[in-house]
Amino acid sequence: MKSSESETSSLYKSVIKRLLDLLFSGFFLILFSPLYLLLSLIVFFKLGTPVFFRQLRPGKDEKLFCLVKYRSMTDRKDESGKLLADAERLTSFGKFMRSSSLDELPELWNIFKGDMSFVGPRPLSRMYLPFYTETEARRHEVRPGLTGLAQISGRNALEWDKRLALDIEYVDNISFKKDALIILRTIKKVFSREDVLVSGSPGGVGNLDEIRQVQRPGYLDTTEIKSELKK
Repeated sequence: MKSSESETSSLYKSVIKRLLDLLFSGFFLILFSPLYLLLSLIVFFKLGTPVFFRQLRPGKDEKLFCLVKYRSMTDRKDESGKLLADAERLTSFGKFMRSSSLDELPELWNIFKGDMSFVGPRPLSRMYLPFYTETEARRHEVRPGLTGLAQISGRNALEWDKRLALDIEYVDNISFKKDALIILRTIKKVFSREDVLVSGSPGGVGNLDEIRQVQRPGYLDTTEIKSELKK
């Protein structure tokens, strides 16, 4: 019995999960096309160009891919020409986009291309790679997700240790049933605005690279990446 369940789980992880991602992301890209157009126009008139935020994020096996989101911050700079802090550039419209998760809709394209999955550990900053423990780094054994076990357990209000532990719990227990439950609970949380803590707003648990000081061996200093991300 256990052998049969293991084989079913393996088949889901290796074939069926990706097939469902492809079918449903394609369907929703077509279904939401009028909404994409509307949101793109609103972002354009509210924040200007570019409409989309693009950033390299580590995906499966830590390979970088271009994450696409709707832009939610202005490009305001200080007197020296440096971008202001995120909290100062995040508008009320941007906060709404983030709290409602509408800014995440373009990630359906990432799912369709195979960069991401509907369910999996969230794709985090490249800056965090050196600061994972060896166990936490296993979150990159699978495709990152639009939502995940950590997101239905507290979203970004969770402490990092707990959030990353939940990512590994998911990696070790992937199944169709678990994915379906995570998606259903995500929909409920999005509509109820439960556990919402908007990134870029004051408060929160902070950035992992600022909280942890010890880096994993084999990773270069992150100063160069920091400089690139601020451009």
